Amino acid sequence: MSQQPSAAPAPTSAVATVSERHDWWRDAVIYQVYPRSFADSNGDGMGDLEGVRTRLPYLRDLGVDAVWLSPFYASPQADAGYDVADYRAVDPMFGTLLDADALIRDAHALGLRIIVDLVPNHSSDQYEWFRRALAEGPGSPSRDRYHFRPGKGKNGELPPNDWESIFGGPAWTRVTEPDGTPGEWYLHLFAPEQPDFNWEHPAVGDEFRSILRFWLDMGVDGFRIDVAHGMVKAEGLPDLGSHEQLKLLGNDVMPFFDQDGVHEIYRQWRRILDEYSGERIFVAEAWTPTVERTANYVRPDELHQAFNFQYLGTHWDAEELRTVIDRTLDAMRPVGAPATWVLSNHDVTRHATRFANPAGLGTQIRLAGDRALGLRRARAATLLMLALPGSAYVYQGEELGLPDVVDLPDEVRQDPAYFRGAGQDGFRDGCRVPIPWTREGSSYGFGDGGSWLPQPAGWGELSVEAQTGESGSTLELYREALAVRRSTADLGAGDAVEWLRAPEGVVAFRRGDFVCVANTTGESVAMPAYGRVLLASGEITEAAGEAKVPADTTVWWTRA
Repeated sequence: MSQQPSAAPAPTSAVATVSERHDWWRDAVIYQVYPRSFADSNGDGMGDLEGVRTRLPYLRDLGVDAVWLSPFYASPQADAGYDVADYRAVDPMFGTLLDADALIRDAHALGLRIIVDLVPNHSSDQYEWFRRALAEGPGSPSRDRYHFRPGKGKNGELPPNDWESIFGGPAWTRVTEPDGTPGEWYLHLFAPEQPDFNWEHPAVGDEFRSILRFWLDMGVDGFRIDVAHGMVKAEGLPDLGSHEQLKLLGNDVMPFFDQDGVHEIYRQWRRILDEYSGERIFVAEAWTPTVERTANYVRPDELHQAFNFQYLGTHWDAEELRTVIDRTLDAMRPVGAPATWVLSNHDVTRHATRFANPAGLGTQIRLAGDRALGLRRARAATLLMLALPGSAYVYQGEELGLPDVVDLPDEVRQDPAYFRGAGQDGFRDGCRVPIPWTREGSSYGFGDGGSWLPQPAGWGELSVEAQTGESGSTLELYREALAVRRSTADLGAGDAVEWLRAPEGVVAFRRGDFVCVANTTGESVAMPAYGRVLLASGEITEAAGEAKVPADTTVWWTRA
C-alpha cells in the first residue's frame, strides 16, 4: 500500500541530539500540532510536514519541550488521517518519509522531541488487510483480523448487536460479498471507513510491534495512542441494551471501551520502548469513567502519561477544580505516574470559547459566547494548569487565544460526525481552522494558496506577528509562563499541592516557595500578597501586604 519506499531513512539518535534531562516527560509541556492546519509549505491550502519543520524555531522559542504530531500517514482522509491505509508511509498531501526524517532531525537539533500519533483500534477500509478480507469472503483467515459477523434476523439483515458508532448510527456495516449477495457485517466504532481490528488475532499484535519499531528506528521520541481505551472488546460482543450510547461514554465501562485486556498489550509495548535509548514515551488517549481507571494505563510497566479528560471537562469553578485536581493527584500517586493536564485539543471546542459560554454545554459548543470573558478565563485557566504538578499539553493556536470558528458554512465542513446526523455534534472543524501567522495575506501566513478551511475576517489581529512583542498579549503570556515554569524548581515536578485558605470561588495553593491563586468569580477579591509577583493573567494591584486580584485572573507569586 505504500505510495513511497517503505524503507526508513537512516535511524537518528534521539538521545544524542535533544537535551539530556532525566524523566523529562514528568513535567514536560507538549505542543500538539495538527499538521493540516499548522503551516503550508507548497501553497496547496493544506498544511504539511515541511511547513511544520520551518516553524520549529517558533516552538522552541515558545518554550515547549516536545511536539506531538496528529496523523500524517497515508490515508484516504475519511477522518482526517485517523483512517490509516499505510502505517509506514507519509500521505503525499503531507510530504514524504524524507520530510518526516528531516523534521525529526531538525527538532532534535533544536532541543525538541517528536511524538507521533498511533492509531491501533482501527485501520482504513483501504488498508491491505481489509481489502483482502472483503475479496476473500466469509470464513477467510483475513476476516479474522477484523470483527466480521453474520447478521441477525431471518436473512441476516440486522446488525450483530446493538452497538452504536461514536459518529452516530450503527457500529456495523453490511458488506456485499464477492458473488454480489448481501453478506456479513463488520464492526466500526467510528466511521464505516474505519473497521476495528480484532486484537485477539496474533497477527494484529505482531504488526503493531513492527510499526512501533519502524518509527522508533526513525528517531521518534514517543507515541500518542489514539483510542487507547479501545482495541479489546468484551468476549462475545454482548448487547449494551440501551440507545444514545454516546451519552454513556466516560460514565461507564463499555463492552467495547476500557476493557482490562488492553493492559497486556501495553505491557508488551512498554518492553519494546524500553529497549531504546533516550527515554521514549507513550501517551494514552483514554476516555475512562474515572481518573482512578485512567491510572491503570500508567502503571510502571505500561504507559507513561494519559490525558486527563476529567480535567478538560471541568467548568471554570473553584470547587470543581479543586476536586478534580485532588482526585487526579491522588489517583496518579500510587502508580508513580505524573498527572497530565490539558484544556484543548483537535476534538473539542477551544477553551477560549467553552469558557465564553455558560457551564453545562459540554465540550462541543456552537456558540461564540462572550469573547472577552472567554479569553480572560482561558488565560487564567492556562496559568492555573501550568502551575500544577505534572505534564501539560498545549493545542496549537491556544497560545494566540484563538476562539473556535463557530460559523463555518455547512458546505465547507469535513468532520465525518457532522454528516452522520447523530452521535457527536460534528462541529470539530471549528477548532481545526488553520492558525494565523501574519497580519496580512490570503491565509494570514499559513501558506500562499489559501486554507482548506476558511479563516475568519480579523484573524490577522490574533496572529503570531501581531502578538509578538506586544505587552500583555496572550502569546507573550504563554512565552513568559513557560520560561518561568522552566526556571522555577517548584513548578511542574512533584505530585502534590498544599491548599491555602481562600475566599469562596478562589483556588489557592502553595508548592514550596511558589504560590498560585486563581480567582474564578466575576468579582475582584482581596488576597494576601504572597511575595514577589512572577506573572499574572490580568492586572493586579498591591498595597499594605494585600493584593486585589481581578475577576477571572490567575497570579503566580514566589517567596524566593
